[in-house]
Amino acid sequence: MIVCVCHRVSDRAIAAAVEDGCRTFEQLQLELGVATRCGACRTCARETFERHAGGCCAARGVAVQAPTGNAVAVVAA
Repeated sequence: MIVCVCHRVSDRAIAAAVEDGCRTFEQLQLELGVATRCGACRTCARETFERHAGGCCAARGVAVQAPTGNAVAVVAA
């Protein structure tokens, strides 16, 4: 599914960026340009990022930046 029409960014591209080490929404914006032009995709892009980052990073025990800008520590089991 295309999340950002302006930059043709798909949910798969966001998932791949997270797998490649993207850990903050701001970093995702720099890497893919998502939610940097018209802004209509910001909510969907952030939700897609958080969904993928939560699953990916929790499995690795990596901290992910929450939408408020506060770090959220994830402890590996």
